[in-house]
Amino acid sequence: MNDNQEPVLICKDLCISYYTRAGEIPAVVDFSLTVKPGETIGIVGESGCGKSTVAMAIMQYMGANGGIKSGSITFKGRDLTTLSEDELRSIRGSEISMIYQEPFASLNPSLKISTQLIEVPLAHENISKDEARKRSVKMLTDVKLPDPERIMESYPHQLSGGQQQRAVIAMGLLSKPSLLLLDEPTTALDVTVEAGIVKLIGDISKKFGTSQIYISHNLGLILETCDRVFVMYSGEVVEEGTINSLFTWPKHPYTHGLFSCIPLPTADKNAAPLKPIRGQLPLPFERPTGCYFGPRCDHFEHGLCDRAHFKMENVEGSAPDHRVRCLRYKDIDHAIELPGDTAKESLEIGKRVLNVDGMKKYYEVKDTSLRALITGKRFRFVKANEELNFTAHESETVAIVGESGCGKSTFAKVLMGLEAGTEGEIRHIGKDISGIEVRDRSTKQIRSLQMVFQNPFDTLNPSHTIGGQISRVLRQFGVETDKKKIFNRVMTLLDTVKLPRDFYFRKPRQLSGGQKQRIGIARAFAGNPSVVIADEPVSALDVSVAAAVTELLMDIQRKHKTTLLFISHDLSVVRYLSDRIVVMYLGHILERGTTEQIFAPPYHPYTEALLSAVPIADPEVTKREIVLEGNLPSAMNPPKGCPFCTRCHWRIGDICDNEPPPEQVVTDRHVIKCHIPLEELKKVEPVIHVPDVSERIHAQQSK
Repeated sequence: MNDNQEPVLICKDLCISYYTRAGEIPAVVDFSLTVKPGETIGIVGESGCGKSTVAMAIMQYMGANGGIKSGSITFKGRDLTTLSEDELRSIRGSEISMIYQEPFASLNPSLKISTQLIEVPLAHENISKDEARKRSVKMLTDVKLPDPERIMESYPHQLSGGQQQRAVIAMGLLSKPSLLLLDEPTTALDVTVEAGIVKLIGDISKKFGTSQIYISHNLGLILETCDRVFVMYSGEVVEEGTINSLFTWPKHPYTHGLFSCIPLPTADKNAAPLKPIRGQLPLPFERPTGCYFGPRCDHFEHGLCDRAHFKMENVEGSAPDHRVRCLRYKDIDHAIELPGDTAKESLEIGKRVLNVDGMKKYYEVKDTSLRALITGKRFRFVKANEELNFTAHESETVAIVGESGCGKSTFAKVLMGLEAGTEGEIRHIGKDISGIEVRDRSTKQIRSLQMVFQNPFDTLNPSHTIGGQISRVLRQFGVETDKKKIFNRVMTLLDTVKLPRDFYFRKPRQLSGGQKQRIGIARAFAGNPSVVIADEPVSALDVSVAAAVTELLMDIQRKHKTTLLFISHDLSVVRYLSDRIVVMYLGHILERGTTEQIFAPPYHPYTEALLSAVPIADPEVTKREIVLEGNLPSAMNPPKGCPFCTRCHWRIGDICDNEPPPEQVVTDRHVIKCHIPLEELKKVEPVIHVPDVSERIHAQQSK
């Protein structure tokens, strides 16, 4: 980054509105931003705050009903708001590129990667097709894609999610743009793939001198990728500053609220629980007078915070470019706990509820190829789950973690009866249910095993009211039969998940994502289940909503002593809420133990890589960098020896390739499946180092 050069982009006093039949909707208000050459800017905030609208305005993709009401967007001295469509077309993709959240939606499924890459330089530069191809192959190498020639001849569906996103990044960089916009580029990716993409983004900035605007709701990723950060709330910036100044000494109550929603290593579900931001983001035409965050702020002062709208001001005693939109920031001491910030009672772990013993799940695949006919191998097997062994107790939270394709959801399907197990047992309250499909299970068995799904949008019937859908569960499971008692029970469930009782009469389309997920939780707990499987229940939600849903799950578990199986790839959330962790890879359990055991040496090498990939939104927490190379092998053709040997950074030789690893018992119930001797694994340094209070900067230097 060069401070002496002219800025690449200047947004000044930008106001963006959409015009509908209901009138003008002011999406972004008073937005100003300067991007220097080689600088990476982060924009964070909840869904609906205006992050993506700013990016679309920079690209001049406002649609027929959107427009810039006032202000300017200056790119390399040219005001983009005054350019013609032909002039904009020459800039888009050439000097300004954008990378979107869903890589598959950015690629044409009917064209090879080569066709889509070559098109970019051919459209913007006067070069030959051969030269465009050479540059495309080189760019695929630069974004760390193995075997670029093979990638060039592949269709998008033949690539993994991480490979697709790298191909899209290559496409964005082909014409060497001065500015790259990244809108949630890693949200749909696994944590290990995300770590590789994040490192790639940092390397790109250094190698090509590309300025970047990184849009995300993940503060941990922003810390790892950006130089400066802008926090947006309801269409305006409420705080901005360098990474160190804003992350170490945040001043705006909303910024503090976001940090309180994140499960940092210092958080504890009992001693230091998450503090969700109360209320919801106001709609653009319902913004209050004065501070937009006022109705949700614990430090709101009548007569001061609700007067006429106010501007950003420099933070006294901080970095020169640390600014905040708050009149009370000097008076607020965030170290003082507010009323209600009390520790929660820890649960006593009860009797064993679930016992998984040698469970296997194979899928048979018929092979009709000529080779299969000659060799006689006409049937092959996808080994989705291989020898699973673990237990779960009453009131216990067991997390199952691993990358996509590791077999987490397959196990959940067998447990729920949606699939039948191939071998082994799953004993629920003493009875083996692995071979009993859901249609053959008793009402009591179905009622005692319930599930909270990842996407709340797809799990509710859009035609029925919320009350009708929860009532049906109560009737089906025989919890209540009297209409009045069912109605009262639904009202109690709505109270339990902290939703207004008038939601009984609403349809799913009238609810936000977080509210829909709460309804999913109410429905799952309606029959008083003994075990609830939560499959990525907060991955699709904003940090503030995710924190509220996580705390809700914990509160209901405390009340009903439910066993919770939490399926996730987000180890930050897993560390916060789980009592025990099962680490899966390619259908195998590579490590299992208590949360403390999993997060401290000795680790399995795969666990070590997963921990290194976790983005942590604390600049004073340090971690070792371990980036996994390659992709998950096919479950139809797994490695002969250790399932992790093809990607392992600790591989010790042919024994890893040819022999299945033994299970090594570290302590009671802490087991690691690895060839490396325990004595060697114990010598490994911790991946994550959390400084104690005396080591922390803001404990020594209060601002």
